[in-house]
Amino acid sequence: MSGALPISYFDDQRIEEIWSRYDEPEWLLDSRRRALHNYRTLPDETSSLFNKYTAANLLDANRLMILMDYTSELDGELRRRRDEIRHGIVITQMGRSIEVKGLSKSLEDEGLVIKGVMDALGDREYAEIIRVSSSRLDTAEDRFLALEHALFNSGIFIYVPKGMVLDEPITILHALPYDGSIVERNIVYAGESSRVRVVQELYARDVTHGSNGDDGGDAGSSSSDRVGQAYFESNECYVADNADVELITTQGMGRNIAYMTNRKAFIGRDARFNSYLGLFGGALSRCKVDNMLDGPGANAEHFNVIFGDGTQAFDVTANMIHLKSDTRGRVLSKAVVKDSSRSLFKGMISIGKEAKGSESYLAGHAIILNKGARADSIPALEIETNEVKATHSASVAQMDEGQIFYMMSRGMSRDEAKRAIVFGFIEPLLRRLSVDARIYTTYLVDSKWRGRPLILRSDDVMREIWEVEEESRRIESDIFEKHYKYR
Repeated sequence: MSGALPISYFDDQRIEEIWSRYDEPEWLLDSRRRALHNYRTLPDETSSLFNKYTAANLLDANRLMILMDYTSELDGELRRRRDEIRHGIVITQMGRSIEVKGLSKSLEDEGLVIKGVMDALGDREYAEIIRVSSSRLDTAEDRFLALEHALFNSGIFIYVPKGMVLDEPITILHALPYDGSIVERNIVYAGESSRVRVVQELYARDVTHGSNGDDGGDAGSSSSDRVGQAYFESNECYVADNADVELITTQGMGRNIAYMTNRKAFIGRDARFNSYLGLFGGALSRCKVDNMLDGPGANAEHFNVIFGDGTQAFDVTANMIHLKSDTRGRVLSKAVVKDSSRSLFKGMISIGKEAKGSESYLAGHAIILNKGARADSIPALEIETNEVKATHSASVAQMDEGQIFYMMSRGMSRDEAKRAIVFGFIEPLLRRLSVDARIYTTYLVDSKWRGRPLILRSDDVMREIWEVEEESRRIESDIFEKHYKYR
């Protein structure tokens, strides 16, 4: 079956009709049926505490058309972006098919697997890995997670075998087609003592304006218009004992697109997982992040940067769930909103009964650039044992006019002063990011501020940011060496 189908079309019988031709195992068809039931019965927001804040109701499910057997072609900008990435492995996703560049025969022989998730389900070995992993998920906890598991028909499966260390990143370039919504399931499985860094760049051309990026502030749908095109994504990471995984996502979608993602990570004994979300595009971004510290000594960090303008809405939930002893977690969110945009950050530290000796920190901070914008930050703690350390903080504030006046008195324009304050606000978070995430965020924040398209480019601006980064690292190295010599 090709083309696009409305969500209302799908029921138990049609799910079986559609996906049985892919020769899917019975356990997966059962999983799809249960997930579809959960999608039909769950509200957009399951917590009564957050109902009055959520922006998920901006998505108009009645207008959504889910693309089935679809393919898409890269436009010139994405072809350029693909060709300029010279390091590591580059995955270009075009509908259900993927193109992989830079995957050497030696890595394949050592067991690295990169393929479409539907192809992985057709392989008995990888289908069993997905089945076992799926048993750890509960689609009854979130309506959109249920939708993603009921209707996914594409995505990427990455399997990193035990002991493999990838020094160069795996970069995923993804562009939403123009004529419908897609539902994907992306899975990263990192074997014991492996290491991998995955960089995900998400783009979608705005059908209304014909642009990937920012169009100057007030563009896009009005707040009364509901969004009818979306990218739904279930993003799952399974991090085995002593593995090290980093997941970096930058979202630069067009102004009439909804980005709906559930990101789940299961982190084993003494494993490390770092995730980052840079949210800049789209009419609506609704992101739910759950990190399960599932082994003693596991460590996880999640950071996100939000920059909203026009009528954009961002709804982010980040949960750090400590299930075993001596685990460490950190969540930090920074949001900048202007015009009539709004952001909502909800965070939870949950420390279970078996998680003695754990430490966790959660912070959500926002800065408002004008009176029409809005930001909310709601942190929470849930602790079921003793001998733990858990702290949280939150702040929402308008830009300080005194700071702006002081900087203008030193020769800056008002716009330059506000830009400097914004970068000063996010700088503490940037210092905790990897080099890739730090540079990409700096570039996209600057692009949004100056009205450039929200797509990464190896241009003069990017080169200047790299030079500043390298000089900063050189200075830090020199300071350390000089201090060390005089000890």
